Amino acid sequence: MTEFGSLMLAEPLAFRRKFRKMASSAFAFYRGSACVFYADMTSRYADSSFLNDKTSRVWIHGDLHAENFGTYMNAEGILVFNVNDFDEAYVGPFMWDLKRFAASIALIGYAKALSDDLIGYLVSGFANSYLAELRAIALGGDDAIGSLTIQTTTGPLHRVLQQARLNTRVDLLKAETVIDNYERRFAHNDGVFIIDAPVRAMVEEAFLGYLTTLPAHARKVEHTIKDIVLRKGVGIGSAGLPSYNLLLEGHTQALENDVIIYMKQAQVPAVSRHITDDKVRGYFQHQGHRTAESQRALQAAADQWLGYTELGGVGQVVAEVSPYAADLDWADVNEPDELVAVVRELGRAVARMHSVADDESSHDLVDFSTEEAIVAEIERDEAGFVTCLAEFAHVYGAQARTDHQLFVDLFRNGQLPGV
Repeated sequence: MTEFGSLMLAEPLAFRRKFRKMASSAFAFYRGSACVFYADMTSRYADSSFLNDKTSRVWIHGDLHAENFGTYMNAEGILVFNVNDFDEAYVGPFMWDLKRFAASIALIGYAKALSDDLIGYLVSGFANSYLAELRAIALGGDDAIGSLTIQTTTGPLHRVLQQARLNTRVDLLKAETVIDNYERRFAHNDGVFIIDAPVRAMVEEAFLGYLTTLPAHARKVEHTIKDIVLRKGVGIGSAGLPSYNLLLEGHTQALENDVIIYMKQAQVPAVSRHITDDKVRGYFQHQGHRTAESQRALQAAADQWLGYTELGGVGQVVAEVSPYAADLDWADVNEPDELVAVVRELGRAVARMHSVADDESSHDLVDFSTEEAIVAEIERDEAGFVTCLAEFAHVYGAQARTDHQLFVDLFRNGQLPGV
């Protein structure tokens, strides 16, 4: 109730669906309970190893688990496999990101019946890859692998990028819209709600505010709204959050160039409840601003449609519903050599993410070289860094499985108030 209270009261059905999904597996529970993770990071699992004044205030993803990676088309037109879903992003200890990812690997590995030794080897591979890429970036970047693209990946990640390349805007529009009297509008599919004139007027006003937050080159694009519908989040992370889809005229009158963007109510990130830095707390106008600025900080060449606004006094994040988004399906990655390769590549991706938002970016909240600060701290005890993450993965994976069983028993016996 502390974390979800107001949303649960407003949308109890959405949270029942969320909790059903969380009950399905220990990993699903872990995905939906970042609040529990951060409460643990500041209490029974509190640890200041590899943290100092700088490495404790790095721009972090906030929910860095193994399924929060996928493809996107960056502003330069290049397909990239990288971290996605920045709803929980904030500024805090870089180790919290790494530990959250490590524990997720332990949970996935357990579900695949991998041995503890192999799980430890996977996490160690992630840690070593993260450090190697971050060190290369800190030394000037000549030895850094760089972004995960079609040219720089192999195996499962390469296949995901190739699959994303086959997607088209036309396919997305066919799935989400219909042609009515020679014009395109949203299809009235399940989960889509028609809005009335007053609500449409509010969304249109919020849209005008959003336009002022776009990069200068994106503001030149045509911004005629063709249709607006309401969708309500029912996923593990977005339960109960209202989101409006807007259908926009494309850069020509040809119907296949139309663009779909979403305007979603942004939430308070779980990690923020445990960060007391006044500079961080006072930096953001609202949660929509925080989400958009965090994504821009952590993702090189972010979506040109990414921005923010307010709707009814509540912060909103706005971005394109991309036709080029594809996620890695961990059910298809089972062989040890493929698992090792994937986890090591994800280590590189996380290193790139942590290195982007620093003194060389357009953001002044983190005003030092994050890669140099993190590498210097880890180099005090490289072996200890790797061991720390591997040991934490085992311990917290077991804790998450215990917590999951407790959650299931409480939920199925009607002991979670509000749902």
